Amino acid sequence: MRRSAVLLACFSIAAPCSAALGQDLPLAKDSLPKSKIETAEQRAGGKSVFDDPLGGVVVNRTVTVLGDDFYQYFSAFWREKDISSKFTISVHERPSARFGSEIWVQFRQKRMFHTFLPPARAATKKISAMAVEMVYQNIAESEVERIMVRSPDLGPEEM
Repeated sequence: MRRSAVLLACFSIAAPCSAALGQDLPLAKDSLPKSKIETAEQRAGGKSVFDDPLGGVVVNRTVTVLGDDFYQYFSAFWREKDISSKFTISVHERPSARFGSEIWVQFRQKRMFHTFLPPARAATKKISAMAVEMVYQNIAESEVERIMVRSPDLGPEEM
């Protein structure tokens, strides 16, 4: 009880003193000088310093002619998407004599698309067009999930 009386007395003394001096206490953010990060963001036109500087890159990690064809078609279809300049993705390949080529597309170390390409190259263009649509949908869902789900128990890669 005595502690609460002392605290009450301190607050009752401090409040009139600041009012008597005619000073309003500034907000904590206004009283601090701008950090170097904030000044860099201001100079960059509102872009965050932590934004991906390599946004829109499609990395080619293929090793065969079939994989390179898939990459060329995929990247051409991907560039037609309006949002393609925001995301960095990579196209990976693992060739197999038995199954053709295993192809997958990764975004943020997560597989967004995974398939086996047949050894005949005729269907590569059609498969890459379908792959772009699937990757686009999976990235959109992944980004919504990343933004909406905040759990202290799980890391972002564990969802």
